[in-house]
Amino acid sequence: MKIAVTGKGGVGKTTFAATLARLYAQEGRHVLAADVDPDANLGLALGFSEEELDSIVPITRMRKLIQERTGANDQNQFYKLNPKVDDIPDTYSKTCNGVKLLVLGTVETAGSGCVCPEHVMLKRIINHLVLRSNDVVILDMEAGLEHLGRGTTEGMDQFIVVIEPGARSIQTYKNVKRLAAELGVRQVRVVANKVRNEDDEAFIRSKIPQEDLLGFIHYNSEIIDADRQGKSPFDVSPNARAEISIIKSRIDADLSKGGK
Repeated sequence: MKIAVTGKGGVGKTTFAATLARLYAQEGRHVLAADVDPDANLGLALGFSEEELDSIVPITRMRKLIQERTGANDQNQFYKLNPKVDDIPDTYSKTCNGVKLLVLGTVETAGSGCVCPEHVMLKRIINHLVLRSNDVVILDMEAGLEHLGRGTTEGMDQFIVVIEPGARSIQTYKNVKRLAAELGVRQVRVVANKVRNEDDEAFIRSKIPQEDLLGFIHYNSEIIDADRQGKSPFDVSPNARAEISIIKSRIDADLSKGGK
């Protein structure tokens, strides 16, 4: 099961991705959560301490590793397009609460068509994660749509777009669905977060096709408290855990049907 979680900044995708990862780990599944957001905070949401996370260098910033694997350096602008990456998830990940965290980082570039050693490494690692058939792989993507433009998420089973009850979030969902289809990903599902009341639910239902809507996470001060305390929402908010458990069961049902 390979899932990419995306959405606008601030909609709660990291909270959702981390709680989903914890739920799969609780079942005894092998779970690898990859942080592909330049504002990397998936680790905190999984339950890592700030001290542990401060010691982690994102893969895309490991200049020496990238040079060794791709052959690119200041004197050599030619590099391998298929660098060895199969050892990276196990070598550079750290485990907390049964979830392996791999901090990938992102490629900081002005153009979506970047072809550079960092991008090659990032894309190869993600492609390799897709092939780890025994693992549940959850990618917490950068906000926005650049990762789709660069094609780093081809091969995922499913995109899950986390949205808020608002027109801009609905537009993000539509754009993700269009771009994902171009990458061959046919399942794009929606989780609505920060839902306050029945009016918000009705708004979401009026804008999102029923078959794409996985469920709702209601506005919850416990999640805000967890963030303030630097703790995992999984450990602080039974309500969020319960709602995301229901969403997880729908994800499982979707994928058990065999439809990619």
